[in-house]
Amino acid sequence: MNLKLIKYLNLKSIRIKLTLTLAILITATIGILWILNRSFLQEYYINSKVASLGKTYKDIKAVYETIDTNNLTAEDNLNMEKVTEYRNINVFVINTETYIWYENKEWYSAKNASLANKERYGQLMAKVYSILMTDNDIVKDMGEYFVFKEYEARVNTNYLRLLGHTEGKSFIYIETNLETMRESVAVANQFLAYVGVIAVIISILVMLWISKKFTGPILQLAGIAKKMSDLDFDVKYVVDSEDELGELGGSINVLSEKLENTISELKSANNELLSDLQNKVQIDEMRKDFLSNVTHELKTPIALIQGYAEGLKDNISEDQDSKDFYCEVIIDEAQKMNSMVKKLLSLNQIEFGSNQPNIERFDLTALVKSVIHSTEILQEQKKATMHFEETEPLYVWADEYMIEEVLTNYISNALNHVEGPRIIEVKFIQMGEVVRVAVFNTGIPIPEEDLENIWIKFYKVDKARTREYGGSGIGLSIVKAIMDSHNRKCGAINHENGVEFWFELDTNV
Repeated sequence: MNLKLIKYLNLKSIRIKLTLTLAILITATIGILWILNRSFLQEYYINSKVASLGKTYKDIKAVYETIDTNNLTAEDNLNMEKVTEYRNINVFVINTETYIWYENKEWYSAKNASLANKERYGQLMAKVYSILMTDNDIVKDMGEYFVFKEYEARVNTNYLRLLGHTEGKSFIYIETNLETMRESVAVANQFLAYVGVIAVIISILVMLWISKKFTGPILQLAGIAKKMSDLDFDVKYVVDSEDELGELGGSINVLSEKLENTISELKSANNELLSDLQNKVQIDEMRKDFLSNVTHELKTPIALIQGYAEGLKDNISEDQDSKDFYCEVIIDEAQKMNSMVKKLLSLNQIEFGSNQPNIERFDLTALVKSVIHSTEILQEQKKATMHFEETEPLYVWADEYMIEEVLTNYISNALNHVEGPRIIEVKFIQMGEVVRVAVFNTGIPIPEEDLENIWIKFYKVDKARTREYGGSGIGLSIVKAIMDSHNRKCGAINHENGVEFWFELDTNV
């Protein structure tokens, strides 16, 4: 047996299982029908024939009662013929008053007739009296007629017969051959057996063809799934139907695309992980730099405090003015250290989530005016001109205390770096449901290569100048941490005549 036939007859195949299941169902159905036919069809046929005989009796009686037996016409004969035609029965109507009878679609008379007619009339009457005098195998008794079975040994045949009477002295006698019924039942059973065999064969062939239409796409989908398992996502199922297979094919295509995208994302994530591992050394270096920066920032004020304190202890200068100067230096450096430590603690709390923003609705215009007012002395010292033209209330959703710290950092930073015309401008830029707060100062722009780094802790573009005004390089790091905790953006933009720092807030929930 060749491999193709073995594959075709694989009993594990859904196609073969469906075909065999259908064939078994059809065979069982036809077998049950054949058994039912053999067991009950004959009895059903007899009962049906009994009912048919009863109906024929009533039809004949109705026609007969309209006939004038003393004046028979061709129309009377036709009416009787219409009743008995195509019913496979023999009908006899015998009138005992006028001595006429109906037989074989013709009316006959025994009165003043030939000897043959008289003999036939006598035979019919004898048959009627014989039936009336015999204990018959009655199937149905309706009073005016009864139906019975009778076996005639002479011809070895069973008959189903009806004998009834009319209102006059007339008898209606009907008979049909039961053997023809049994023969019909046998033929019907034989025909059903032949049809069943042919139906099973045809159904198997048809089911094999139909199942191929279903299993073909399933095998195609299985092939696509196999290629997907090998990470080949180029093959797609061509959806040409709107049935369940079409829906499954579409789902396989979607799954293939999603798997491809997911694997691509996983590869990207893997590359990022490798990059992160490669940057581990850089992160360690940044940690070391952070510790070094903290140490450096604290070393200078500590050295100053230590030196001037020792000078006071050793009475290097005995005049009161020198002692006051020494004390002022110690206090100033201690305040710088205290400010830097507070900023570091605040930044640490924000970055590690221990200081979550308390979101509330407040007037941003009023807050900006308050911060500007608090820096008026510094503005006079720096000889700077402050512009803020907003007068209408602008309500935003944020942590008011944190946003005040952001504004304070921006405005202080602008005052420390303002040059030229010495102008500082604060303005609102409405952007749909978001407002951008921009703080601009005239002066020297930040080098482009430093724009991304100014948010890093202790990063200083001009270290000498930052030290001059007492900056620690932490302020903008705090701004970035606060805005990240609000899930909002901040940034810096260079202009030809200065620098603009900005941040965004929600105006709606």
